[in-house]
Amino acid sequence: MKIASVIRTRGRNRAAGLVIGIIASVTYGMNPLFALPLFGEGFSPDAVLLLRYLPAVVMAGCFIAGDRKRSFRISPAEAGLLAAGGMLFGVSSLSLFLSYRLMEAGIASTLLFIYPLMTAVLMAVIFHEKLRKGVWGAMFLAMAGIALLYRKSDGSVLNGIGVLLVACSAMSYAVYLVMVNRTRLCRMDSLVISFYVLLCGSMLFLVRLLADCGCMGNFSLKACVNIFFLALLPTAVSMFCTNYAIQRIGATLTAILGALEPMTAVFFGVLVFHEDFTFRIATGILLILLAVILAVLQPGRRTSR
Repeated sequence: MKIASVIRTRGRNRAAGLVIGIIASVTYGMNPLFALPLFGEGFSPDAVLLLRYLPAVVMAGCFIAGDRKRSFRISPAEAGLLAAGGMLFGVSSLSLFLSYRLMEAGIASTLLFIYPLMTAVLMAVIFHEKLRKGVWGAMFLAMAGIALLYRKSDGSVLNGIGVLLVACSAMSYAVYLVMVNRTRLCRMDSLVISFYVLLCGSMLFLVRLLADCGCMGNFSLKACVNIFFLALLPTAVSMFCTNYAIQRIGATLTAILGALEPMTAVFFGVLVFHEDFTFRIATGILLILLAVILAVLQPGRRTSR
């Protein structure tokens, strides 16, 4: 009876982890749904990201303060690493949001999803981890998918600066993952890391706003609603659900469920913002998603916290 009870409990935990993992991916894919209307209200990407990060910082801080097992205390070395991580995380978010102004948000979110491949390459180049055959095949599929997305069916091409911004976003995030995986940060509590990384990222956007690199827009009722849901769903809910899913079903399966992120962005892009969706675009997106899933499923790869 005890064995049967344990099996049922594990089954429920796994089922709950799968559901929560799906929620984490879908909510993160809602970034364009709330960010693009704010751009229309006159908010710059820096302002939108500051309004997105700060509530998450407050929530994470409240959780840490209310948990006796957690502490805000960090060493000087950890502070330096967290500051660097915050800058990388902030640059990744800023580059992606800037790309939303130059290209379709669904395609930008899909191109961003090549970051696991970039992470694998960085681990191979810097730490000499062997790239398995499946990773090479994944890279080929990803390049084929990007080629299909880059040139549209009418002969036009994506905005070059927009593509570079997405590439910068993916690379910044890949470097951040490698840094967390290969430094003393890997031994820190994930919520504490999230708090300081988001805090440092917020400082980046605040400094840019004070330097007149961006501006606040019109705080209309519509804008306030979008700000609330941007801070709640793609930030707070997604972050906490991701941590929960990793604990229940592991980092690999959580990463595979992450394929729902660009699919969600494409869905809302087509449904709400009337972005193009052709067979060529669908094929390109599918190839990139298959490439990432193939790379994640490779055995023996280290995963970040």
